[in-house]
Amino acid sequence: MLSNQEPPQPPEPSKTGLEKSSVNASATSDDMPSTKSIIREYAEALIIAIVLALTIRVFVVQAFKIPSGSMIPTLLIGDHILVSKLAYGIQLPKDCDFQLSFPPLICYSSTMVLDFDPPQRGDVIVFRYPEDENKDFIKRLIGVPGDVIEIRNKQVIINGEPLIDKDYTQRVDPGIIDGRINPRDNLGPLTVPPDSYFVMGDNRDQSLDSRFWGFVKMNKIKGRAFLVYWSWDGQGSWVDWVRWDRIGKGIH
Repeated sequence: MLSNQEPPQPPEPSKTGLEKSSVNASATSDDMPSTKSIIREYAEALIIAIVLALTIRVFVVQAFKIPSGSMIPTLLIGDHILVSKLAYGIQLPKDCDFQLSFPPLICYSSTMVLDFDPPQRGDVIVFRYPEDENKDFIKRLIGVPGDVIEIRNKQVIINGEPLIDKDYTQRVDPGIIDGRINPRDNLGPLTVPPDSYFVMGDNRDQSLDSRFWGFVKMNKIKGRAFLVYWSWDGQGSWVDWVRWDRIGKGIH
C-alpha cells in the first residue's frame, strides 16, 4: 500500500559539521588534476623524451641498418648496428639543413671540440658519402694520414708492406682488372693527405670505396661501428628470419 505520509526530515547538521564537510570537499577538489594539467604533463614528457633521443643520436650513439653486401663477411645485409659518436671525440654538427622528416635536421659535417683517440687502421667507420652527402656509407679504414697506399693484383700494400686482411675480407672474383681500366685491383701508389682517410669494403670485389671516389675527410666521419644489436635476412618463416647468432656480436 502506498502512503501519502511525508517521510521524516533529517536533522539539521551542525555548523561545525558543515565547515568540516566544506573543508574536506575543497581538499578533494584541489587534489584532482585537471584535464589540461594531465595533457601538459604528457606533452612535457614527450618533448623531453624527443630532446633526449635527439641528443643521444647526435652526440652519443646512432643506429643504422646495413642495406648492401659491400662489408660481407663482417656485416651482412639486414644487420642493424650501433655506431659510437664518441669514439674519436666530442663532435658538434655543422652545415645543417632543416627538412620535413625525423630527425628534422640533417648535418653534413662536424667540428671536433674535444679529441679522444684518432681513427685507427682497421676501424669500421660510418661517414657521409663524398659524392652524395645525404647518404651514409660504412667501410673499413685502411689508410691514415701519411700512409702510402698501393694495390697490386688485389693485394693491398701499405707503406711497402702487404696488409694481412684475410681474416675479415672476401674476394669473389678471381679475375684481375688492369688499373688503366678500373682501379679495383690495381691502384697507386698514392699518399693519404692530412686529415683524410682511405677506406675499403671487406667484400673487396664488390665495394664502391676510396679506390673509386677518393679519401674521407675527418669532419665527414660520424663514428665507429661497434655492435650488431639485431639481424634478420627476411627469408623463411618469421622465426627463421632472425639471425640469433649475430645479435650482440661485436664489430671488429
